[in-house]
Amino acid sequence: MGTKRQGKAAGAKGAAGWSVVAVLAALLMVSVNLRPAITTLAGAMGKLEDGFGVDRHLLPALGALPVLAFGISAPLGPWLAKRLGSGWAVAVALLVLAAALVARALVPGFIFPGTFFAGSAIMAASVLLPQIVKEYHGSGWWTGLCTMGFGLGAALGAGLVQPLQAALGGSLAGALAVWAVPAVIGALMVGSAVRQGPVRQGPVRQGPVRAVAAATSSGGPAAADAPGEPARRSLRTQRTAWAVAAFFGLQALLYFAVTSWLAVFLESKGLGPAEAAALLAWFSIAGLPAGLLVPVLAGRPAVLRIMAPGLGVLIAAALLGVLVAPAGLQFPLIGILGFVQSAPFGLGMALIVIRSSGPRTAGRLSAMSQGLGFAVASLGPLAAGLLHEWSGAWTPSFVMLAAVALLVAAAGFFAVNGPVVDAGEAVEHEKEPAAVGR
Repeated sequence: MGTKRQGKAAGAKGAAGWSVVAVLAALLMVSVNLRPAITTLAGAMGKLEDGFGVDRHLLPALGALPVLAFGISAPLGPWLAKRLGSGWAVAVALLVLAAALVARALVPGFIFPGTFFAGSAIMAASVLLPQIVKEYHGSGWWTGLCTMGFGLGAALGAGLVQPLQAALGGSLAGALAVWAVPAVIGALMVGSAVRQGPVRQGPVRQGPVRAVAAATSSGGPAAADAPGEPARRSLRTQRTAWAVAAFFGLQALLYFAVTSWLAVFLESKGLGPAEAAALLAWFSIAGLPAGLLVPVLAGRPAVLRIMAPGLGVLIAAALLGVLVAPAGLQFPLIGILGFVQSAPFGLGMALIVIRSSGPRTAGRLSAMSQGLGFAVASLGPLAAGLLHEWSGAWTPSFVMLAAVALLVAAAGFFAVNGPVVDAGEAVEHEKEPAAVGR
């Protein structure tokens, strides 16, 4: 009997291990799908007037549209998760993304609404990734893999759009629509991986409030939500929540402004369209190590206190370096910019997990940070494009972005030095200790 029970326990442990591997693979595949819809468009920005009849004066609006959709549609993720569960909500969002990618490429006149719907679907899925990480008690490596997936997807989208167009007989529409295929695969993977629900920890012996505080201060797993009770505290009254949202939004403003206009800027330096698109892909590839490592390093408080404000200063310096450098030095400088500018995205995702008291708070903080943050971020591509149109040069745009990078440094300082964000979970656990580890 003892041997049989041990065998069952070992089998259950093995099944749980495979479940975690499946969830990690699914999250990585999901994150890879959440940037190509944007970077494929950025990599083909110079061809949209001929290929889709988009007036060149409308290109700044098109570059800002997906980020604006991010800000508007952030509540969709938590709304879907309440009805379907977080995993199935992400799967539905990816299927909508696939439909939008096909429609904007193949339906005449649908490029603007298709881009908006694609951005909305991306946001619904993106908001829920930190919640799933928190539900499965994921470590910093989980968040790092997700943020690395964002960078990998961005690089693939920018780097493959022109080779795919050539492989498809010169069809730009086909090169944009083909990205619906990995979106469908991602939907199937995440729907299959999470159908059994999150992994639960065993009982925690230490006091519930202290357990929450210890977990969040170290970046480790926090206690599970108490079931059935709505959150009691508004995140919008908590200064740390605002600081995290500001950090996330301002770094996103920088990222999307650069990815929208970097290829056009490089062409103004005398590079050809294919070389400019390749450097845009290099920008994303160079950021992959930062996306993986930063969320892990963020779990060390001493590193976090330096890294959060320091990254903004480094981005400002890298932006000005790219602005003044000749064409021959753009490869190494864009690599540096890609590394330091990908790092705050990974840190922003990590802060949502680290600075929240539990899974539900992480979900709400994710929606607030990404919703308000991306609403602000939508101004980046638009402002950079309009400043260039107004001045006829790129210097005003880059100086504006460098100033924003210094604001990222300030937001990072306040995000890591304030109290942990709590939507009422610590209070619930204090009242009902048995809820811990359910």
